[in-house]
Amino acid sequence: MISQDQIKAFGRVGVLYGGRSAEREVSKMSGSGVLQALRSKGVDAHPFDPAERSLGELQAEKFDRVFIALHGRYGEDGTLQGALEQMGLPYTGPGVMASSIAMDKIMTKRIWLAHGLPTPRFAVLDAKSTTREQLRTVPDELGLPLMLKAPHEGSTIGIAKVNGYSDVQAGFDLCARYDDVVLAEEFIRGRELTVPVIGSGRDARALPVIEIRAPEGNYDYQHKYFTDDTKYLCPAPVSEELTQRLQELAVQAFHAVGCRGWSRVDFMLREKDGQAEPYLLEINTSPGMTSHSLVPMAAKALGLSYEDLCCEILQLAALDMTPSKNWTPQADQS
Repeated sequence: MISQDQIKAFGRVGVLYGGRSAEREVSKMSGSGVLQALRSKGVDAHPFDPAERSLGELQAEKFDRVFIALHGRYGEDGTLQGALEQMGLPYTGPGVMASSIAMDKIMTKRIWLAHGLPTPRFAVLDAKSTTREQLRTVPDELGLPLMLKAPHEGSTIGIAKVNGYSDVQAGFDLCARYDDVVLAEEFIRGRELTVPVIGSGRDARALPVIEIRAPEGNYDYQHKYFTDDTKYLCPAPVSEELTQRLQELAVQAFHAVGCRGWSRVDFMLREKDGQAEPYLLEINTSPGMTSHSLVPMAAKALGLSYEDLCCEILQLAALDMTPSKNWTPQADQS
């Protein structure tokens, strides 16, 4: 529980939401919820949409810290974080490098593999030069069905499940509309799980595991945000041993990418011959905070309200680099 003294110490807070990415509408829902929650706790919070106002105006607002409720490009990918570093304005979520890496599903997978963490097999396809003949070899390598993804998008935007050879070209064309490369990924048949992580360094902790059960396994944009057909089980009905393993993997994945503050790690769980094999799919460094979102759901299972969750995340706002108090333009001359 955040005290009133801590709330006063937050100072003037900006809630960044909206933005220019394909996830703008979801971000507006997240930001509205966060803004209302912070104000209900007495935080001096103000909305700011970077798509409608300039970074110069953001600096002129003289915020003491900002809560990033932006999703996708220009808000979750390290670009905004770099600008905030230049301003010396503490922000929620991971820093510049971690945000940039996590936004790229391909680079994230490479780092996880380097750390010995399990992730589905994959191939990288150039969106412009990959030929139809080359596409036909992908199912031979990864099997069918398989997933095609635009590696820099989120909220299931730019994603296609390929069930047969005849579907590969259409799925590829869909993903290529969003990105310069397309991620082809082995399809893991099983249960879909997610684990939020909150904190930094040794204090990072995993929240309860959530299982997502979407109609016919189709957890798409509509089923994520706008229907009540998707079922969420929190805590997920898995053994205590598997719960601990998933939470440990989530924290390891969080640290491997270099995250701090908060994030959410997505898994697929394949159960074969009585053994459960978890596979890391991706990490979200600015997770949704809508009425259907998963981090608030996991927090609620621990008895942490949406409002207190927002305050805890805000309290973790930080900078990668501490601005030097001794620097002046003259001192930089050499």
